[in-house]
Amino acid sequence: MTRLKLGIIVNPFAGLGGSLGLKGSDDLALVRERAGHGGLQPHAPARMARALAPLQEHSDTLDFFAFDGSMGANLLRELGFNPQILGAPQADQSTAADTARAARAMHSAGIDLLVLAGGDGTARNIADAVGLSVPCLGVPAGVKIHSGVYTTSPEAAGRVLKRLADGLWAPLIEREVRDIDEQAFARGVVRARHYSELLVPEVPEALQQVKNAGAEVDELSQLDLADGVIEQLDPGTLYVVGPGSTTYVILQQLGLEGTLLGVDLLLDNQLRQKDVNAAQIREALAAHAGPVRIMVTAIGGQGHIFGRGNQQIAWDIIEQVGRDNIWLVATPEKLKALEGRPLLVDTNNPSLDRALSGALPVTTGYRQQVIYPVGEI
Repeated sequence: MTRLKLGIIVNPFAGLGGSLGLKGSDDLALVRERAGHGGLQPHAPARMARALAPLQEHSDTLDFFAFDGSMGANLLRELGFNPQILGAPQADQSTAADTARAARAMHSAGIDLLVLAGGDGTARNIADAVGLSVPCLGVPAGVKIHSGVYTTSPEAAGRVLKRLADGLWAPLIEREVRDIDEQAFARGVVRARHYSELLVPEVPEALQQVKNAGAEVDELSQLDLADGVIEQLDPGTLYVVGPGSTTYVILQQLGLEGTLLGVDLLLDNQLRQKDVNAAQIREALAAHAGPVRIMVTAIGGQGHIFGRGNQQIAWDIIEQVGRDNIWLVATPEKLKALEGRPLLVDTNNPSLDRALSGALPVTTGYRQQVIYPVGEI
């Protein structure tokens, strides 16, 4: 039986900025500065572990290649695999240059598939290094993930990898790598653009759609929805308002200047805090004696309601507030763009993801709701 050669690259810093209220993790100095207030808990290795878990029964037919340390080798050893070490980061903390070097080394080693855990920046580094010469599969671990090379969740990546390990090969397709100006993003300006492509196994049900940031929206629909939401706001209820143009318009219609790309706290039609991180949300919940609801919208094109760009609303916060107190808002145009695909959750807690799956009401306009499926991914 032909042995499957897998290269593993983990960006250990991917996603660190999410719970801290940052819009990405590329600026590590800012991440460390903010971590003193919000906590610094790397999760990319654990997400890669969830993707690789189905392969443990195939260890006799797999060859793993990695850079030493936190870029992949440590994790593979913890999972019981014996990776071939192709190099190491040039310093204690790996950099984009190390990612590129690892990708080139894996290309030279003749791997069959490069599995990366990171975000758009990681995909861009690998595209720069190897282009279309090495098939790749992304395990989502970043804050902002616009690119179509990533799966909808670590478990979805695991299903693709198990399929390949079982000998059920998939055709390769070019999928888009997108990236944005992170400094502009932090100021509330979205500048996403096509950057390049990577070759990815074609398993459509596992791959996420490219985020259509900046897509044309129906402003009248957003205003109609905002009027309906405002009419339903309850006094004494603390609302954790997620990012996005839909929720931003709701706050604007209240005469408030919310945070387009961050999380705000709303109480009695007034902003109590703007652009909060996970720790600040937990503090607000502990100090508030009344009801709490989480108001979120779906990412256009992708359908994620948790786990993409709103990691400040951490899984423990969602669990504390409860499924019944999640308020989904989305225009009919946004739901139509999903073409029947379910809304998605990727909270970094698989059991909570399963608990959130099923049908949930979505406010779509003035006194209008639909029941829409939330998929278990």
